[in-house]
Amino acid sequence: MRILILSAALAFAAPAASIAGPQFVDETGFAVSGYDVVAYFDLPQAPVGAPQPAAVPGRASITAEHNGATFAFASEENRDRFLADPEAFVPRYDGHCAYGVAKGGKVPGNPNLWRIVDGALYLNITPNVVGFWEEDIPGNIDTAEGNWVSIEPDAASENTIPQFTSAAPVTQ
Repeated sequence: MRILILSAALAFAAPAASIAGPQFVDETGFAVSGYDVVAYFDLPQAPVGAPQPAAVPGRASITAEHNGATFAFASEENRDRFLADPEAFVPRYDGHCAYGVAKGGKVPGNPNLWRIVDGALYLNITPNVVGFWEEDIPGNIDTAEGNWVSIEPDAASENTIPQFTSAAPVTQ
């Protein structure tokens, strides 16, 4: 009986887990400001406290749709990797700032302020916020995960990413 109840609970929970809230899309019209989400996973990650390598611009001619948004990629290979498993590459919290979600709201995520933790891509909004985020990454993730349940269905942020201008996606 216990297995039957657990199976029924998982059957109802699994579809809900795959439903995402609205993706953050900035003035570029692309998710993650047109940067290639797959490329992050091939970049060397800097230690906590050091700036990360710059994000890789995607191309306007190499795109895929996911969660109601257009993602751009630097190569067809990266697009194909994304299409095979989008959830492995999309930033957590629909591209919103991870620390902002930990604080209970949706604010833009800056594609150059990133970190991969346990195979998940997280973005933050400003260098100062990165400092707060990095003071307790596991604790901030736990808090953000708890908050995300209630704020995920809210509208995506419509704010501009502060102190950031995107050159992506390139038109080549």
